[in-house]
Amino acid sequence: MVLEGREMDGIGNTMQKKAAELERLAEVLVTGEQLRLRLHEAKVIKDRRHHLRTYPNCFVAKELIDWLIEHKEASDRDTAIKIMQKLLDQSIIHHVCDEHREFKDLKLFYRFRKDDGTFPLDSEAKVFMRGQRIYEKLMNTENSLLQTREEEGGTFERALLASEFIDWLLQEGEMATREEAERLGRRLLEHGIIQHVTNKHHFADGPLLYQFRMNFRRRRRLIELLHERSRCIPESHDSPFCLRKQNSDGGNTSFLSVSPTKEIKVAVGVRRSSLSSSCGSSGYYSSSPTLSSSPPVLCNPKSVLKRQVSPEELQTPGGPFIKKTFTIVGDAVGWGFVVRGSKPCHIQAVDPGGPAAAAGMKVCHFVVSVNGLNVLSHDYRTVSNLILTGPRTIVMEVMEEA
Repeated sequence: MVLEGREMDGIGNTMQKKAAELERLAEVLVTGEQLRLRLHEAKVIKDRRHHLRTYPNCFVAKELIDWLIEHKEASDRDTAIKIMQKLLDQSIIHHVCDEHREFKDLKLFYRFRKDDGTFPLDSEAKVFMRGQRIYEKLMNTENSLLQTREEEGGTFERALLASEFIDWLLQEGEMATREEAERLGRRLLEHGIIQHVTNKHHFADGPLLYQFRMNFRRRRRLIELLHERSRCIPESHDSPFCLRKQNSDGGNTSFLSVSPTKEIKVAVGVRRSSLSSSCGSSGYYSSSPTLSSSPPVLCNPKSVLKRQVSPEELQTPGGPFIKKTFTIVGDAVGWGFVVRGSKPCHIQAVDPGGPAAAAGMKVCHFVVSVNGLNVLSHDYRTVSNLILTGPRTIVMEVMEEA
């Protein structure tokens, strides 16, 4: 059954309110899980002994605060305590003997509830955990479910056909019947994990297309847990998509974007937006980089290019452009560059301290391909989408004027 008209408008309003409430839960769950895995990898979480008793899979509060500051996840000890208190309040972590309801900068043992089986999985948390597992399975296995598809005259990247998605859920043993699978799809949509490509329909078993709104692989900064207010504004046609936040100390940050005339332009650095944003549908949004009350700022709307070139000119044999390939491994806050333009898009800005700059990427490079997919005929929104929903390591081919 497909709902339209006023009924769909009512569903949309209800879903927006619910999405705003659930977004914080989703971010806390995903951020906490990412931290847990990092701490296991760094051996900060391990079995520890105290008074002849062994406490498995725990960490020392004081040592963890040192680690957070060392890895630039917190600027000072007070901020680190606030971050961990947020996880404790949400029952992500707890004191090993449940004797302290506050996170203290002492030699006390704390543990992630997921490591001792005490995580309180309520119905809302279960949906997000289920959605994350399904997302990872789709991303880690070779299948044809996520592909470029068309609906209502529009083309949508990494889109799922609802009926095929349900087939896959049954084949993978995620659900037993089509009815149960359809109900799961509806819950995923209501929780902002997936969406109809044009936001016109609820989830239904049939020929409609859906995309993941939430990018579970996006590396969250822990400081984001302290961001309580709405963080999104629509992206204008002239606004490039910022793929890195440079600083986390509460001050405004900037990208330096150098045009061919050496004139320096400043673009406000913003956190890369999560696909779970409640601010819109299939578009992408910039957000305020700080905890201040200043409004979000659109970044560097003026192109750094002297002139626009065509894909044919870039690929002309013996022409003035040479091809370069960069492998860029994203860090905790992104890849460190801004994409703008269309057919082809170009690099508008590069964070001097980011992974892209370290790999050799420069302003005015024209983007040829992302992870083997030719993007010369796409705009920057599509390229940004490919990067955001892909792996942490990206391989980009660009053209540079000789």
